[in-house]
Amino acid sequence: MDTSNIFRIANFAVAGLMVFGGISQFFPIGLQATIIGVYVILFGAAVGLLEYQIPPIASRYGSFLFSFIGRGIFYIFIGSIIFHEGILGYISGGLVTLIGAAYVALEFIPSIEPPENMRLDQEWGSEQV
Repeated sequence: MDTSNIFRIANFAVAGLMVFGGISQFFPIGLQATIIGVYVILFGAAVGLLEYQIPPIASRYGSFLFSFIGRGIFYIFIGSIIFHEGILGYISGGLVTLIGAAYVALEFIPSIEPPENMRLDQEWGSEQV
């Protein structure tokens, strides 16, 4: 069974929830909340962009994003940051954390292969970059 579309949808959903959760971090307004919100929005944009194209620098410095357990722990970390005061933060942070826990669990199920864009053994030529 080809599960790459399911993972792509899940990653886009997490990216959207991260951006939404980052926006919810801005309220109440404060310096710390603004900085955290900007970082969460940038991480959400990066996760969404990784579904389209994987730059070589991402595989060098963000290699944890190319395994189920690495991406799952990253999602759990960001979900716990988003899980802030307010119902919007609780919902988006809880969903990101739940998807992260599912990714960690998938690492231990050998019958499920990671999708093509989560494999580090790819060679990216100049036409794909």
